[in-house]
Parts: sequence; C-alpha cells; structure tokens
Amino acid sequence: MTAELQRLDSRYQQFRRLKVGSGRTTGYRMTTDADLAALRAAGDVVWENRRYGSVYVVDAHGLRRQLHDGIPVVHLGQVEAVDAVRNAFPHARWTVVALTCPRDVAKRRLTQRQTGDTAERLRVWDETEPLALADLTIDTSKVPADVAAELVSKNVQRREAVEI
Repeated sequence: MTAELQRLDSRYQQFRRLKVGSGRTTGYRMTTDADLAALRAAGDVVWENRRYGSVYVVDAHGLRRQLHDGIPVVHLGQVEAVDAVRNAFPHARWTVVALTCPRDVAKRRLTQRQTGDTAERLRVWDETEPLALADLTIDTSKVPADVAAELVSKNVQRREAVEI
C-alpha cells in the first residue's frame, strides 16, 4: 500500500526504521549496537522494540528529516509505538491507519513471505492490540491496495485542510 501511496503522490515515503540484527534488510536502515547506544544516550530514540531476534527503532532525527521533506509513512503495529511517535512530534498532523485482515489471511501472507518464523509472527499478530483510536481502519482482505491508498490519501488531505 505504501507503493500505491507513492504512486498517488511522491511526497509519501516509507519511513525506514533503524534495525540492529539479522534477517531482512530491505526497508530498514541497518545500524550497529554501538550506534544505537549513542542514539539512546542522546535521547534520539522515539520508539524501539525487540522482535524476531532484532531491534527496530524509530529515531527522532530520521523522522524529523522526513517530516520536513514530505509525508512519512511509518509502519507500526503497537498502540504504544503510535502514541510515542505522536507525542514526540505533537505539531505534526498524523493520520493513523489501522490495516487489518482476518487471521487466516495473515497466516497465508506470512507463510508466503517465507521468513521461517511464521509461528512466532502469528503469535505476535495474536498479541497485538487493535489500534482503536485509528482515524481510518481498512480490511486489506477486502480492499485492494490502490483503493486503500486512495482512502488514506483523501483522509490525509482532509486533515490537512481542517487542521491549522
């Protein structure tokens, strides 16, 4: 869906979180434990979590830069992560979108990714609290990515028009 948003408007750009660990590197800015420790010491970590043997981080500097340059699309699933980002940048106009699907669809999609840890990812999926305060909720099993991107973009534009 992020690719569809970018197709609609090049200002939409996926925020690439920092990652320390192994596995997939696409979509992340890989870093080291030492660099992450320096970010923590500088108070530049907005949110971090440990999953699948890695650490994933939203850094204030990276997000600030992206807010200045366009519209960051921040992929997060935890309510606390969304709150942390909103609180770190309270003057930004955030649109929170909850992307959902039935568990069997999630399982099929996870299996197709072939990460080798489908059971663990399903456990995390089961434990993830819904984003009850989302501005928009989209069931990705029913709404195609291009249509979902249109809905998100219209919601973002509407919020830009009414918020000062």
